[in-house]
Amino acid sequence: MRSRIIMSMLAGATLLASTLLGVTPAQSADIPAEFGSDWHDPVTAAPPVTRPEHTKSCEVTVAEAQFKDFTPYEGSYVPPDDCGKTWSKVVLRLDGKVKGRQFDRLGHLHIGGVEVFRTSTPQPSPDGIEWSVEKDVTRYSDTLRTAQPVEMLIGNVVDDTYTGILDVKVTLTFYAGRPDAQTTKTTPDRVLTLQDGNTLTTPRNSERVIAEVYATGSGGGCEEYWYLTVPEEAPYSCKADHGPYREVRIEVDGQLAGIAAPFPNVWTGGWSNPFLWYVVPGPRAFDIQPLRYDLTPFAGILNDGRPHRIEVSVVGVPEGQTGWSAPVNVLVWQDAKSEHVTGALTKVRAGDFVNSSTYTPGTEHRLDTEGGHRLTVAGYLDTSHGRVTTTVRRNLGNTSTHTWSDGENPDALDARWSDDETVTVDGRGPARTTRTQRSYTMDGTTTLGAGDRLRTVLTLGDRATVTETRGGRRTAWSRLDDTYTGDATYTAFVPRDQRHAVGTTSERYRAYGSGGCYDRSLVSVQGVLTEDRMGC
Repeated sequence: MRSRIIMSMLAGATLLASTLLGVTPAQSADIPAEFGSDWHDPVTAAPPVTRPEHTKSCEVTVAEAQFKDFTPYEGSYVPPDDCGKTWSKVVLRLDGKVKGRQFDRLGHLHIGGVEVFRTSTPQPSPDGIEWSVEKDVTRYSDTLRTAQPVEMLIGNVVDDTYTGILDVKVTLTFYAGRPDAQTTKTTPDRVLTLQDGNTLTTPRNSERVIAEVYATGSGGGCEEYWYLTVPEEAPYSCKADHGPYREVRIEVDGQLAGIAAPFPNVWTGGWSNPFLWYVVPGPRAFDIQPLRYDLTPFAGILNDGRPHRIEVSVVGVPEGQTGWSAPVNVLVWQDAKSEHVTGALTKVRAGDFVNSSTYTPGTEHRLDTEGGHRLTVAGYLDTSHGRVTTTVRRNLGNTSTHTWSDGENPDALDARWSDDETVTVDGRGPARTTRTQRSYTMDGTTTLGAGDRLRTVLTLGDRATVTETRGGRRTAWSRLDDTYTGDATYTAFVPRDQRHAVGTTSERYRAYGSGGCYDRSLVSVQGVLTEDRMGC
C-alpha cells in the first residue's frame, strides 16, 4: 500500500507543485516576538491526493456535525447517481474548524462498519482555525457501491474552560471511469469487517487477503505515550510491566499470523508543549495510517466457508489496562474463474521474542530498551492460473534510551523503530518480491527552567523504502523521508495570555524513486508560516 501511495504522489508532482504553493509565507518583518491570539491554519508538507484530469466527478457529503461530547454522528450514505459504479479514484476530504480552547481529540469515520478514516484534531487559537485532510479511499470501493449506514465520532468535552466545538464536514468525490492498472491491482474485490467482534468469513475463492488494523494508543492515559513508559522499579509517572516495547499482533484461529511495529504517533498536545504543533503537526497526525498484514498464506484455511477467529493484541500493555484501539478491515481479492480456491498453510516460524529494559538509577535515571521479533509465514493456493505460493517475512526492532532527573526534569528520549517486510509471490512466471523497510525515529527533550519556562526540542522521522523485483530484477523502487523538527518554549502554570510562547517548527517531506520526485519544506515561527518551498 505504501508503495502505491508513494508512486501516485510522484506521478503527480508537477501538478501538486502549483497547488501546494497557494500558501504564501510571511516576510520576516511580519513575524511577531511571541505567539499571539491567532496563528496560521494547520498545514502539512505531505501532498494532497492526485486527482484524474478531464474526468466527470460527483461529490457526496458523508457527514456534517459539530462534536461537543461523545455522541456519535449517525447518518446514511448513498452512492452518487451520475458517476456509475466503477470509479478511477475516490477521494475523502475532511474540512474542520474550531475556536477557543480545546485539547487534541481522536476521531474515526465508519461507512457500513468499515473504518475508512482515522484522525486527530489540531488545537485551536482563541480566534479560531480551519484545517483540511485528504485521503485516497479508492480501495474501499466495494463498500461504497451500495447504500450504507454512517457513524462518525470525534469525542470531545465542552465546558466553561474547554470551549472549542469541533465543526467538521466530510465529503467523498468520485471520479468516473475505469481505474488504471496500478489502482486495479491494489483495489480489492471485497472489503470485510469482523462479525461478532472477532470472526471472519471470506469468499471461498479468495486468492489474496490483507488485514488493515488502525492501531492507536490513546485515551489520555499512559498508553498515549507508550514509548515513554518504564518498568515498576523505575521512579517515573507512566508505568508498564516490561517497559516501552510495543508490538501489534494478529492471530488467525489462535495461530500467530502477523506482527507489526506501531507508529509512534504524537498528537497535537504531545510532549507537554502544544506550541510545537499549532501550525505544523507531527507526521500522520491528521491521517492515521493502518498497519497492514498479508494473510494470504492463511487463505487456504480461510476459504473453507466457515467463520474463523481473528484477534488483535498489543504486546507490552499491562494486563487489564486499556488505552489501545485496533479496529480491523479485511481486503480480499477473488479468483474470478474459480468457485473454490483450495490451499494450505505450510509454514509459521517465529523467531525469539526480545524485550529487555534495563533501568540504571542515579542523579540521572536511565532506561535502555531493546526489543524485536521475527516471523515467517508461507502457504500456497491452487488457483485457476496455477499453484501460487506466498511467503511473508517480517522483522521488527526497537532501541531506545530514556533519561530523566528527579521531578522528570529534564525528560529525554532517543528512540528508533524498524519494521522490515518481504512478501514473495511465486507462481506462473518469475517470482515477484516486494520489500518494504520502515523506520521511525523520535529524539526529544523537555526541560522546565528558570521562571517556569518549559522548553521542548524534538525531531520525528517517518521513513520507508520500497523495492519491487521480478525474477530477481528490480522493476520499481521508492523512498519516503518525512522529518519534523520543533523547538518551542513557554511559561508554564499561568493563564494562556501570559505564556509568552516562542517556537520554530519545520517539516520536510520527500518522496522519490522510479516514479519521479516530490519535495516540500515548511517552516513556521511564532505561529507564522515563514517558508513553503517545493524542491525537485
